[in-house]
Amino acid sequence: MDAYTGNQEGTSVRDRIASLLQQAPDSDIMEKLEWLGLFRKKKIKLPNATPALILEHLLLEKWELDPSDKDMIIMQHEFEYELKNKKYLRKSSLVMKGDDGINTAMSKLVGLPLGIFAKLLIDGKIESKGVHIPVMKEVYEPVLDELTKYGVVFEEEEVAL
Repeated sequence: MDAYTGNQEGTSVRDRIASLLQQAPDSDIMEKLEWLGLFRKKKIKLPNATPALILEHLLLEKWELDPSDKDMIIMQHEFEYELKNKKYLRKSSLVMKGDDGINTAMSKLVGLPLGIFAKLLIDGKIESKGVHIPVMKEVYEPVLDELTKYGVVFEEEEVAL
Protein backbone atom coordinates (compact mmCIF):
# COMPACT_ATOMS: atom_id res chain seq x y z
CA MET A 1 0.00 0.00 0.00
CA ASP A 2 1.29 3.48 -0.95
CA ALA A 3 1.50 5.70 2.16
CA TYR A 4 0.38 8.81 0.25
CA THR A 5 -2.48 7.66 -1.94
CA GLY A 6 -3.50 4.42 -0.26
CA ASN A 7 -2.46 2.62 -3.46
CA GLN A 8 -4.26 -0.67 -3.54
CA GLU A 9 -3.89 -2.95 -6.51
CA GLY A 10 -6.80 -2.73 -8.91
CA THR A 11 -8.01 0.74 -7.89
CA SER A 12 -7.77 3.80 -10.11
CA VAL A 13 -5.76 6.91 -9.30
CA ARG A 14 -9.06 8.82 -9.16
CA ASP A 15 -10.48 6.39 -6.56
CA ARG A 16 -7.28 6.54 -4.50
CA ILE A 17 -7.27 10.34 -4.54
CA ALA A 18 -10.97 10.41 -3.60
CA SER A 19 -10.18 8.14 -0.68
CA LEU A 20 -7.22 10.29 0.37
CA LEU A 21 -9.38 13.43 0.23
CA GLN A 22 -12.26 11.60 1.93
CA GLN A 23 -14.54 12.43 -1.01
CA ALA A 24 -17.00 10.33 -2.94
CA PRO A 25 -15.57 9.48 -6.39
CA ASP A 26 -18.41 11.44 -8.03
CA SER A 27 -18.22 14.48 -5.70
CA ASP A 28 -17.94 18.05 -7.00
CA ILE A 29 -14.31 18.21 -5.89
CA MET A 30 -13.43 15.07 -7.82
CA GLU A 31 -15.30 16.35 -10.89
CA LYS A 32 -13.23 19.55 -10.75
CA LEU A 33 -9.99 17.61 -10.47
CA GLU A 34 -11.12 15.52 -13.46
CA TRP A 35 -11.89 18.71 -15.46
CA LEU A 36 -8.42 19.99 -14.62
CA GLY A 37 -6.95 16.91 -16.27
CA LEU A 38 -5.37 15.50 -13.15
CA PHE A 39 -6.33 11.91 -14.00
CA ARG A 40 -5.78 11.84 -17.75
CA LYS A 41 -3.05 9.69 -19.27
CA LYS A 42 -1.26 12.45 -21.16
CA LYS A 43 2.46 13.06 -20.91
CA ILE A 44 3.41 16.45 -19.57
CA LYS A 45 6.68 17.37 -21.24
CA LEU A 46 8.39 19.13 -18.34
CA PRO A 47 11.84 17.81 -17.51
CA ASN A 48 12.37 17.15 -13.78
CA ALA A 49 8.85 18.42 -13.03
CA THR A 50 7.76 18.59 -9.45
CA PRO A 51 4.10 18.05 -8.50
CA ALA A 52 3.82 21.85 -8.10
CA LEU A 53 5.15 22.45 -11.64
CA ILE A 54 2.78 19.84 -13.07
CA LEU A 55 -0.17 21.47 -11.30
CA GLU A 56 0.92 24.90 -12.53
CA HIS A 57 1.15 23.56 -16.09
CA LEU A 58 -2.36 22.08 -15.89
CA LEU A 59 -3.81 25.29 -14.43
CA LEU A 60 -2.16 27.52 -17.02
CA GLU A 61 -3.44 25.26 -19.78
CA LYS A 62 -7.03 25.40 -18.49
CA TRP A 63 -7.09 29.02 -17.34
CA GLU A 64 -5.51 30.62 -20.39
CA LEU A 65 -7.49 33.68 -21.46
CA ASP A 66 -8.40 34.42 -25.05
CA PRO A 67 -7.34 37.92 -26.23
CA SER A 68 -10.88 39.25 -25.83
CA ASP A 69 -11.51 37.67 -22.41
CA LYS A 70 -11.74 39.87 -19.34
CA ASP A 71 -11.14 38.93 -15.74
CA MET A 72 -12.50 40.50 -12.60
CA ILE A 73 -11.08 40.63 -9.09
CA ILE A 74 -13.38 41.08 -6.12
CA MET A 75 -11.90 41.55 -2.66
CA GLN A 76 -13.60 42.31 0.61
CA HIS A 77 -11.94 42.62 3.99
CA GLU A 78 -14.03 42.74 7.15
CA PHE A 79 -12.70 43.94 10.47
CA GLU A 80 -14.62 43.78 13.73
CA TYR A 81 -13.22 45.88 16.53
CA GLU A 82 -14.16 47.51 19.78
CA LEU A 83 -13.50 51.15 20.67
CA LYS A 84 -14.63 52.76 23.93
CA ASN A 85 -16.81 49.73 24.74
CA LYS A 86 -18.65 49.97 21.42
CA LYS A 87 -18.33 47.34 18.66
CA TYR A 88 -17.86 48.23 14.99
CA LEU A 89 -17.63 46.46 11.65
CA ARG A 90 -15.48 47.98 8.93
CA LYS A 91 -15.67 46.65 5.37
CA SER A 92 -13.14 47.45 2.71
CA SER A 93 -14.15 46.35 -0.80
CA LEU A 94 -12.54 46.42 -4.23
CA VAL A 95 -13.89 45.41 -7.63
CA MET A 96 -11.53 45.65 -10.59
CA LYS A 97 -12.11 44.47 -14.16
CA GLY A 98 -9.39 43.65 -16.63
CA ASP A 99 -9.23 45.30 -20.04
CA ASP A 100 -8.58 42.13 -22.07
CA GLY A 101 -6.71 38.82 -21.94
CA ILE A 102 -3.34 40.58 -21.59
CA ASN A 103 -4.10 43.62 -19.43
CA THR A 104 -5.86 41.67 -16.71
CA ALA A 105 -7.07 42.87 -13.33
CA MET A 106 -4.88 40.19 -11.78
CA SER A 107 -1.74 41.44 -13.53
CA LYS A 108 -2.54 45.01 -12.43
CA LEU A 109 -3.15 44.06 -8.82
CA VAL A 110 0.03 42.01 -8.65
CA GLY A 111 2.35 44.14 -10.77
CA LEU A 112 1.34 47.70 -9.96
CA PRO A 113 2.08 47.66 -6.21
CA LEU A 114 5.47 46.08 -6.81
CA GLY A 115 6.32 48.49 -9.62
CA ILE A 116 5.22 51.50 -7.57
CA PHE A 117 7.25 50.28 -4.60
CA ALA A 118 10.35 49.80 -6.77
CA LYS A 119 9.95 53.32 -8.20
CA LEU A 120 9.59 54.81 -4.70
CA LEU A 121 12.69 52.93 -3.59
CA ILE A 122 14.73 54.10 -6.59
CA ASP A 123 13.53 57.69 -6.06
CA GLY A 124 14.72 57.53 -2.44
CA LYS A 125 11.22 58.02 -1.03
CA ILE A 126 11.49 54.86 1.08
CA GLU A 127 14.39 54.90 3.48
CA SER A 128 13.94 51.58 5.32
CA LYS A 129 16.64 49.02 4.66
CA GLY A 130 16.33 45.25 4.59
CA VAL A 131 13.37 42.97 4.07
CA HIS A 132 10.06 43.97 5.66
CA ILE A 133 6.45 42.92 5.37
CA PRO A 134 4.34 45.72 3.84
CA VAL A 135 2.74 47.00 7.04
CA MET A 136 4.95 50.06 7.44
CA LYS A 137 3.17 53.37 6.76
CA GLU A 138 6.29 54.58 4.94
CA VAL A 139 5.66 51.80 2.41
CA TYR A 140 1.92 51.26 2.13
CA GLU A 141 0.66 54.86 2.24
CA PRO A 142 2.53 56.12 -0.86
CA VAL A 143 1.85 52.85 -2.71
CA LEU A 144 -1.90 53.04 -1.98
CA ASP A 145 -1.94 56.74 -2.93
CA GLU A 146 -0.40 56.04 -6.32
CA LEU A 147 -2.60 52.99 -6.92
CA THR A 148 -5.63 55.30 -6.98
CA LYS A 149 -4.25 56.82 -10.20
CA TYR A 150 -4.67 53.37 -11.77
CA GLY A 151 -8.22 52.81 -10.51
CA VAL A 152 -7.24 50.63 -7.58
CA VAL A 153 -9.54 52.08 -4.93
CA PHE A 154 -11.13 50.40 -1.95
CA GLU A 155 -14.62 51.47 -0.91
CA GLU A 156 -14.84 51.82 2.85
CA GLU A 157 -17.93 51.24 4.98
CA GLU A 158 -18.21 51.26 8.75
CA VAL A 159 -21.19 50.38 10.92
CA ALA A 160 -21.72 50.22 14.65
CA LEU A 161 -22.75 46.77 15.84
